Amino acid sequence: MTALNPYQKYKQQSIMTASPGELTLMLYNGCIKFIGTARLHIENGDIQRAHDAIIRAQMIIEEFMSTLNFSYEISERIYIVYEYLLHRLIEANIRKDISILDEVLTHVTGLRDTWEQVIKKTGDPRLRDGGAVNG
Repeated sequence: MTALNPYQKYKQQSIMTASPGELTLMLYNGCIKFIGTARLHIENGDIQRAHDAIIRAQMIIEEFMSTLNFSYEISERIYIVYEYLLHRLIEANIRKDISILDEVLTHVTGLRDTWEQVIKKTGDPRLRDGGAVNG
C-alpha cells in the first residue's frame, strides 16, 4: 500500500468527517471540476481524457439519482433534473460538444450554489445526519 501525500490525507479526512450535506456539496464541486476538465480536453483535442472526465461527471449525477430520498416530495422533481443532466452529459460525450457541457455546468453550478445556501442558512440537522433529499 502506498503512503498518501499530505493533500491526499487531508482530502480523505475531510470526506470521512463530512456530514451528508457537506458530502453532497463535495460531489457537486467534483462534478463541476470534471465538466471543466472535459471542456479543456475537448479544446485541446484530447478526446480520451475528455471522455474520461465526462464519465466521471456522469457517475456523480448517477450517484445523486440513486441516493435521492423519495420520502420528500421534491425528490421526484429533482430526479427529473438529474435525469436531464445525465442525458445531456451523454450527448456532450458522444458529440464532444462544449456548448452542451456549458449548459450542464450552468445547471450543476446553480444546484451546488443552492445546496450551499441551504447548508449555511438552515442549520437543518437533517443535512448533517442523513435525512436530506440527497444525503
